[in-house]
Amino acid sequence: MNTPQVSTEQALKPLALKRKPHQLHSATLRWWLLGPALLLIGATVIYPMVSSFITSFRDWRLINSPDPGPFVGVQNYARAFTDRGFLNSLRVSGLYTLISVGLTLFLGLGMALLLSKPTKLNTFTRALLIFPFAVTPVLKGFSWKFMLNPEYGVYAQMVGALIPSLKGYLWLGHDFSALFVIALSEVWGWSPLFALMFIGALGSIPPETTEAAKMDGATGLQIFWKITLPLLAPVIYIVALLKTISAFKMFDQVTIMTGGGPGDSTQTLYYHVYQLAFRNLDLGYASAVSYLLVALMAAIAFFYVRTLLSPKER
Repeated sequence: MNTPQVSTEQALKPLALKRKPHQLHSATLRWWLLGPALLLIGATVIYPMVSSFITSFRDWRLINSPDPGPFVGVQNYARAFTDRGFLNSLRVSGLYTLISVGLTLFLGLGMALLLSKPTKLNTFTRALLIFPFAVTPVLKGFSWKFMLNPEYGVYAQMVGALIPSLKGYLWLGHDFSALFVIALSEVWGWSPLFALMFIGALGSIPPETTEAAKMDGATGLQIFWKITLPLLAPVIYIVALLKTISAFKMFDQVTIMTGGGPGDSTQTLYYHVYQLAFRNLDLGYASAVSYLLVALMAAIAFFYVRTLLSPKER
């Protein structure tokens, strides 16, 4: 007797039909499992963002009333561009970002070039590079403030021994030096992380490229400028974007080390928003300034992305 031939598709069709209820059950189960997380995100992120955006169009000062004030349109946003405190914090954040991003990229790339060779000492040193970045910003602030004390701080004593004219110098008591050492505290934490990123990028460069350049008589400096640096450009843009956004969000070390002083020389944008909201209790204006900061971050990110992608588009 000949057995009827059944195709594989026909044989698996009943199994597929049987799996449909299970698949529907799995999809429902996924949404039930995601539900608490989505509710938490909505309650802690989306709702506060929408609420603060609406508040930015109100004249709401807690010192006058606990209830939201009337709508004033874009008056809070227009006020920012004539506010000396906002313009000063914008200048301070820009200068701080320029110092911290520039030094971090320079030192991170320098460390990566020194540690790019796979020796045992370099491998051990690479393992240690992540520890500075793991230190919390508050701890960095307290540590650097202690070490810069002109009487017993180790950093202050070291600089005073090397440069006698700076012995007993109040690093946190002068405008530029206070901002500079706050930037150094961030450079100390971020440079090792960037070094690890650059080491990974350097490892992806084909060795045949540099060997061919050496055979053509290129010097080490020429290889760096003509080959290594252009190939590292995408990574440099990405880490520069990350560091720029982080720099504009500087708050912790400013609060711990200087409190925005001396005067308002270290009052960054984030610290200025904190002052407006929790010291002056001007919630409407503080919300407007915070969204101006969001718009600034979006513009910087757009600039970086356009710059990174433009060579590919051409």
